[in-house]
Amino acid sequence: MITCEENVSGENYGDFIYRHGNSSLDGLAGILGSDCFSYVNDEFVIFHVPLDQVPPISPQNYPYSTIPHLYGLLDSTSMEQAGILPTFRQPSLASRGEGTIIGFIDTGIDYQNPLFRNTDGSTRILGIWDQTVEGTPFELLDPVGFPYRFLYGTEFTETAINEALSSLTPLSVVPSEDSIGHGTFMASIAAGSTMEGEDFTGAAPSCYLGVVKLKPAKQYLREYYRIRDDATAYQSNDIMMGVIYLILLAYRYEMPLTICLGVGSNQGGHDGFSPLALVLNKLQIFLGVSVVCAAGNEAGRQHHYIGSISDSVSYDEVELRISEGGRGFDVELWANFPEVYTVGFVSPTGQAVDRIPLRMREESTVRFSLEQSSISVSYETIGGGQSSYLALMRFVDPAPGIWRIRVYPTVTVTGVYHMWLPIYGFVENGTAFLRADPFTTVTSPANAPFPITVSTYNHLNGSLYIHSSRGYTRDGRVKPDLAAPGVDVYGAGISSVPGIYPMVRSTGSSVAAAHTAGAVADLYSWGYVNGNEPYINHNTIKAYLTRGANRSSSYIYPNREWGYGTLDLYQSLLSLRN
Repeated sequence: MITCEENVSGENYGDFIYRHGNSSLDGLAGILGSDCFSYVNDEFVIFHVPLDQVPPISPQNYPYSTIPHLYGLLDSTSMEQAGILPTFRQPSLASRGEGTIIGFIDTGIDYQNPLFRNTDGSTRILGIWDQTVEGTPFELLDPVGFPYRFLYGTEFTETAINEALSSLTPLSVVPSEDSIGHGTFMASIAAGSTMEGEDFTGAAPSCYLGVVKLKPAKQYLREYYRIRDDATAYQSNDIMMGVIYLILLAYRYEMPLTICLGVGSNQGGHDGFSPLALVLNKLQIFLGVSVVCAAGNEAGRQHHYIGSISDSVSYDEVELRISEGGRGFDVELWANFPEVYTVGFVSPTGQAVDRIPLRMREESTVRFSLEQSSISVSYETIGGGQSSYLALMRFVDPAPGIWRIRVYPTVTVTGVYHMWLPIYGFVENGTAFLRADPFTTVTSPANAPFPITVSTYNHLNGSLYIHSSRGYTRDGRVKPDLAAPGVDVYGAGISSVPGIYPMVRSTGSSVAAAHTAGAVADLYSWGYVNGNEPYINHNTIKAYLTRGANRSSSYIYPNREWGYGTLDLYQSLLSLRN
């Protein structure tokens, strides 16, 4: 039996997500030959196994949801437009996030920045779990004393961060940095302190912060999914464990928690039932825990295709343009149970491959001699909140040009199916469906039922951001819930010179999510901390924000672009008094 005797974040360990349900963890450990696992909740567990002791990674050897998915980053007057500054000016409504925590699972944080410190210089960060800093495994207890094991990374407590801030060499005490800047920027928008000289404030400038710095995706998964070498990517299992860390941090300090997620993926059925989405949905049982997710920046990328086909036709032909320079990518075809589709292909030089026979959970590979390319196909029924059908097509070293995917109806009821390419940044620019559809492009986990999902608009002119992902979900639920400012927004950059903290501008749905996370923290502060509504919870907060949202007479609400309207915290609070 394999035990955790070394750093499981190393490249020689594979990570596998198992839905254990009522199964014995000891029984699963015996099957996998490993006693090295991280318990997530009563539904999921993550096993870590040496790669040289398991079969090669493939759909034939592992169910689709067992292999971690890869998530990428989703990249002042905005506070006025979001109705946050007006609340600061009203004593009866004013709340700045006091007594609450906003948690970030992202690229880390520049903890030395004054935006994340109190007026006396002490930190407002209650804990950082840096998954990239090798340390001693640690445990955190839930309220009933159940221990959660964190097998990699290092936790830096509030005490350690304050010790670092008092040191002449802070990084020698707390060696945690944000080398990319995405997490620091998001934290400044959601939770940055008010800076009069800079005319800047975060949405909840008096809240506390919890931070998870994600470790980069392991090389074996990058190679398996064949994502671009320059892509920033993170594993779903690391995000899942980050959620658990923030929940336990909030228990430790007995404060309401708002989790802000600015990462997303096109993997999965876009119906909100990926393993990460299911972990977020479980949070509805907790009082005082909310999640805000960026909807994504996929609408204008041509990465989604929706098809409609009947038994009376032989096949539907989907044209896919592939750019030069790519090593490959996955195309996922999803349909509702009991529909079944099989696929064939035509290469740019005209070599045709008839439909790949339906053999569930077996991988078939076809090779194209002139293009020196190959495509592996597997078919699978995926469980979750509802059963779905997946045809997974793995393009390896595809030649540039127009490829045609022929979709054959095998069992059809509605005849509707969807295809997705990986998110922007994971594939070469220009790789796209020629007849793409901009809708149903809300990324995972934002398409889950529980989170408040936020699309992006330009607060300077009121227009929707061109790439702002659009709803609804594949199963027809309303997503996004709201739109918030996310175009050319002013926030914190990362310091390259000690003591100098630049301000920069950024665009993307993660920026919109950060505005909204701050507004949620303000509502927890107003309701729970200040006693105006002691039993305020995630569902009531979502209702208050959608009730108070600004709505234009030009649109019917809810809709696929704006949800229920644009974020307006001031109007949401006013609505509670009427």
